[in-house]
Amino acid sequence: MNKKVAFCLDLDGTITREEILPLLARDLGLFEEMLALTEATIKGVIPFERSFKLRTMILNAIPLSRVQEIVSQVALSPLIVDFMQAHRENTFIVTGNLDVWLKSLVEKIGVRTFCSLADYKEDKLIGVREILNKGKAVEQLRAEGFEKIIAIGDGMGDVPMFEKSDYTIAYGGVHTPIKTLIELSNVVVFTEEALCRMLNTLL
Repeated sequence: MNKKVAFCLDLDGTITREEILPLLARDLGLFEEMLALTEATIKGVIPFERSFKLRTMILNAIPLSRVQEIVSQVALSPLIVDFMQAHRENTFIVTGNLDVWLKSLVEKIGVRTFCSLADYKEDKLIGVREILNKGKAVEQLRAEGFEKIIAIGDGMGDVPMFEKSDYTIAYGGVHTPIKTLIELSNVVVFTEEALCRMLNTLL
């Protein structure tokens, strides 16, 4: 593989087959409310940073160990994970979710991850230290020598990543990609089989 090509994949609804934050909210009996907030964020109705801070405050009551347990059981798209694990040096998870929430999931997939950073003490989330701008992740990979960046995602949070990338794929395996992202995309695919075929042509 050309070591100068990097694949940047959104996590929720791309690598996973379900949104993580609504699953966490189920533990608090707030699944429907969190799902509605998450969907509004994906569509760009609510700015990602404001929405993420609000969702984090809601989920603050869940111990980190319980969050990691739930996240480790999230359903993954097996073909996409297989592709990532076959090309560990060139594939990256780029997500706004928090590092401490994703620890077990990231270890399972086994690729480098760009994510938001949390402050925590023992088993308690204290707050969000830094919310990831996905465009900054692309800039960092360029600084490391990757010459062609390929971005895959579905929602408004992926727009900065798409704007900075060389080739973009809107993925509708879980959610229909938002219009803004489709307009920024070179191609739109709707199954993980089609996505992986496309990724293999770009190696």
